[in-house]
Amino acid sequence: MSDCVLRAQDVVKTFRRRRKLFRPRPPALRAVGGVTLDVQRGRTLGIVGESGCGKSTLARMMVGLLEPTEGRLEIDGASIPELARRDRRSLHRRVQMVFQDPLGSLNPRKTVRQILTAPLLALHGMDRAACRGRVAELMDLVSLRADFSDRYPHEFSGGQSQRIGIARALAAQPEVIVLDEPVSALDVSVQAQVLMLLADLQARLGLTYVFISHDLAVVETIAHTVAVMQGGKVVEHASAERIFAHPQHPYTRLLLASVPTIPEAVTVPA
Repeated sequence: MSDCVLRAQDVVKTFRRRRKLFRPRPPALRAVGGVTLDVQRGRTLGIVGESGCGKSTLARMMVGLLEPTEGRLEIDGASIPELARRDRRSLHRRVQMVFQDPLGSLNPRKTVRQILTAPLLALHGMDRAACRGRVAELMDLVSLRADFSDRYPHEFSGGQSQRIGIARALAAQPEVIVLDEPVSALDVSVQAQVLMLLADLQARLGLTYVFISHDLAVVETIAHTVAVMQGGKVVEHASAERIFAHPQHPYTRLLLASVPTIPEAVTVPA
C-alpha cells in the first residue's frame, strides 16, 4: 500500500463572478492556482497562509464539496470529484471534515446522539442497537461523558462542541480528516486540549490529517510537513522542522516574523 493517501496534482479552482447590469462580466476569480501536494498516510500536513490565500477552497475540494476547475485530486488513487459524483457515500467513508465554527457546524435541532447516529446509519448501515453502543464509544474517544449524548449543541462550550464535531467525523471511520481552522474560535487553553486530543487520536487510530490554519504556532505543534500558500499557490513545502528552522521563501520568513512573541517581564516600581 502506498504511503501517499491523498494527492493533489496541478489543482486549479476558478469562480465565475456575476455580471452587473450594463457592465461587462468581470474576470473569473482564481482562488487556487495550480497546487501539487502529497499527504502521507498517518501524518499531518499543515497548510498555512493569510486569509484569502485559497487554503479553505483547497480543503473543500479535498472533501468533495467543490470540484476542481483543472487538475486532479485523488484519495488512494481514486479521483475525489468522480467519487463525489458517482458514490458520495464511499467518499465520505474515506475523508471527513471538521469545520472552523464548532457550534455552527452542528444541527441545533438534534441531540448529540442523533448527530452521531446519522453517519452510522447512512455510511455503515448499522442498526439502532449497534448505534447506541458506538455513540458511547465515540463520546469516550473525544473524552466526553456518554450521558452528554442526550443534550443539544447549545448546552456545550466551544471546546466541547468541537469535540462533538471530531466525534462526528470519526463516526465515518475515515482514512483522512481535513480540519479547517478547527481551533481558531477557541480560547488558547482549550486549543491546547483539542490539539492534544487530535494527536492522541492520530496515534491510536492511525489517522491522516490535513490541518488548515493561519496560526503558525498551532501548525508547528501538530504538523509533520507544512505547505505555505500565497495567492492560491504553494510557495514552500517541506518538513515542519525545516520550515520553522530554515524557511527558504521570503513569504514564509515574513509569516514567521509576524508571529507574536511574549515580551520580557517588566518590573513595576513600588
